[in-house]
Amino acid sequence: MNKLRVLLVDDEIMVREGFKRLFDWEAHDCQVVGEAADGMEALSRLDALNPDIVIMDINIPIMNGLKVIQVGRIKHPDTAFIIVSGYDDFAYCREALRLQITDYILKPVNYEEFGECIDRLKISMFRRHSEEAVEAGEERPINQITRYMQEHLEEDITLSVLADEFHMNGQYISQLFKNEIGVGFLTYLTNIRMEKAKKLLLSTSLSIADVAAKSGYGDYRVFTKTFRKQEGITPSQFRRDFLSSE
Repeated sequence: MNKLRVLLVDDEIMVREGFKRLFDWEAHDCQVVGEAADGMEALSRLDALNPDIVIMDINIPIMNGLKVIQVGRIKHPDTAFIIVSGYDDFAYCREALRLQITDYILKPVNYEEFGECIDRLKISMFRRHSEEAVEAGEERPINQITRYMQEHLEEDITLSVLADEFHMNGQYISQLFKNEIGVGFLTYLTNIRMEKAKKLLLSTSLSIADVAAKSGYGDYRVFTKTFRKQEGITPSQFRRDFLSSE
């Protein structure tokens, strides 16, 4: 896939330098194409560069980050916005969610978690492009493979299984994921299984073991460990926190 173009927005130069130096953009098929230190500059750079992703603090001068997103989305509806903030404030989070941002990350930034956020974003972008390709009648092999995975999540899915199903070499399929989506096969599989699990946790009263099974995990303990690594909390906490916030 083509490298995703990234705009960094933060009034602290050390924060911007930290992002550039401490995160391996190349490994995640991204490149930083510009920076901005305030809201007006951010809008100007957004128009000039048309980035795929904007990494932005909320508390920036002249115009705050949430307002930048609100205005920027009018001309750049496909740009993904990730907020990085020192404020663990529910009001900010709620407003950010209303604006449909990709993620809300607290400072100091954990760059491993940030990398996982970028990978989820690439998967989300791939899904959107896949839907557009299907509508245009231009389905590619990777689209067929990912649709099969989505439809067989409860089953054992490995590169060998996919190789037999699609009469392709497993290594070739693995390379398709890196080239077409920008993430590895296992990262993609884990992501769609976690998305299925979250939907089941919030929309059903199934036990954790049953949610695990329907998401492709025969051992609920492995599921719980994986879920906690991905989401930062256990499946039970995820369900409880959501229900208590309603």
